[in-house]
Amino acid sequence: MTTSPDRLRTRLPEISTRAWEHPADRTALVALRSLSGFDLVLRTLSGLLRERQYRLMYLATAVRVDERQFRSLHLLRQDCVEILDAPTTPEMFVVQNPQVNAFTIGMDKPFIVLTTGLVDLLDHEEMRFTIGHELGHAMSGHAVYRTMLMHLLRMADGIGWMPIGGWALRAIVAALMEWSRKSELSGDRAGLLCGQDVEASVRVHMKLAGGARVEEMNLGAFLAQADDYERSGDLRDGVLKLLNLELQSHPFSVLRAAELRRWIQNGDYERILGGDYPRRAHDKDAKISEEIKQAARSYRDSFDQSEDPLIRTVRTMGRDMGAAVNTVGQEVGDTVAKVGKRLTDWRRGSDAREDSFSE
Repeated sequence: MTTSPDRLRTRLPEISTRAWEHPADRTALVALRSLSGFDLVLRTLSGLLRERQYRLMYLATAVRVDERQFRSLHLLRQDCVEILDAPTTPEMFVVQNPQVNAFTIGMDKPFIVLTTGLVDLLDHEEMRFTIGHELGHAMSGHAVYRTMLMHLLRMADGIGWMPIGGWALRAIVAALMEWSRKSELSGDRAGLLCGQDVEASVRVHMKLAGGARVEEMNLGAFLAQADDYERSGDLRDGVLKLLNLELQSHPFSVLRAAELRRWIQNGDYERILGGDYPRRAHDKDAKISEEIKQAARSYRDSFDQSEDPLIRTVRTMGRDMGAAVNTVGQEVGDTVAKVGKRLTDWRRGSDAREDSFSE
């Protein structure tokens, strides 16, 4: 195969990872990066988690990607590194495994692992998106924070037998899984910025959902499934959706494609390709308070726009309760005003009576 790209792609020099990170993901990352002494904790945990041992295992059991082995994947990684202006090129391994999977692990030097099941499933441009997705994880430090948080979670498991500790652990798990799902959306955005091929990015999720027979699938119909999923059912289905998602580290494939479409429709993708994106040099100036506001705004917008029956009901109840509160408040205010007026009138009458008596 040719070593030159099939078309020119926009390079994004000095791009900050904040450009593609989902607001909820970015808030957690900015908060963690701002903690004093955090690097020391990471290095300690890295030693505990035997990161070097994992790398040695893949060196012994998988194939390391370079210019001599899996050259096509090596060139795709090189393209992605240049487009995202990555400071370093992470190592990449292909491991014999029929499961369709790709992941980024490691703290000091994150590396990417691709299974043969994934490599066999995806075409050239789909692999470009996937490698860009994993490079986005590496650049954002997702492997670092996910590994650290999951390790702390295992430590907390010791108190899981206690009733209060069990509920606390469940809350921690739910929070971690929510962050993990948002970090996957961030990775998808990085993958799209690397490939700059919207259809290829959607095809990846189509294949993850339905397998290799993409000629039997339809991109528009696939995306319409997300709309049907969100709108369909009643309150029971809304609750079941939450239960299905609770312990998932990744969003469902159909919904990931829809989230990527939403990001494009919001105009963020085109703005970044046009050069309007945050630069790495300004990362140190990022304020956690501003990131929290953006995350809150993102969740609020999703809540306001959602067609999910459960969320619609909660939204309607909120409006009805707000209207009821306003009505009650108005009635209370009117009553207080009337009572105040009567008291004033009574006092005036009393004063008049006292004046009359004194005379």
